Amino acid sequence: MRTTMKWLALLVVTLFVAACAGQKEPATKAVTEIEASVNTLREDAAKYAATELETVEDGLASLKASLANGDYKSVLAAAPAVSTQLSTLQQTVAEKKQQAEAAFAAATEQWKTLSTEVPDMVAAIQSRVDILGKSKRLPKNVSAESFEAAKQGLETMKASWSEAGSHFSTGEPVDAVAKAQEAKDKGTEVLQLLGMS
Repeated sequence: MRTTMKWLALLVVTLFVAACAGQKEPATKAVTEIEASVNTLREDAAKYAATELETVEDGLASLKASLANGDYKSVLAAAPAVSTQLSTLQQTVAEKKQQAEAAFAAATEQWKTLSTEVPDMVAAIQSRVDILGKSKRLPKNVSAESFEAAKQGLETMKASWSEAGSHFSTGEPVDAVAKAQEAKDKGTEVLQLLGMS
C-alpha cells in the first residue's frame, strides 16, 4: 500500500511537471509575440494613443512577471485579454495616424493661402500705422485709443506670424496654420481699429 502511494505521488508529480512543461512553450510564445508587436507599435502608439499603450504595456509586464515565476497557466489565461487590448491599440493608432496625415495635408494646403494673405495684411497695417504715426492728426474714424490698440495688435500679429513660420519650418503645418489664423484674426481686428475694414 505504501509503495502504491509513493508511486501514485510520483505519478502526480510527473504529470504536473509534464503539464507545466507543456504550458511553458505556448506561454513563452504568447509573451514573445505580444512583446514583438508592442515594440513595433510603440513609437506611433506613444504619439497617438499613449494611454492605451500604457494599458497594454502594464498587461505585458504582468504576463512577463507570471512567465518569470513559472506561472504558465496564468500567462495563458491572461494573454488573450492583452492580445485584444493590443488589437484595439493597433486599430486606434492606425485611425489616429490616418487622421493626423489628413490634417497635415489639409494644413499644408491651407498654409499656401495664409502665407500670402497674412504678410500682405501685416504690410498694409504697418504702412497705415506708419502714415498715421507721422501725421499731426488722426482721421475722424480713428481715436487715439484705437490707434494705440492697433499698434499693440500689430505687434501681437507679427509675433503670432513669426511663431507660425517657426512651426511650419519645423514640419508642424497644423500648428503653423493655427498660429497664422490667429495672426489673421488679430489683423482683422486691427484693420477695424484703423478704420480700414
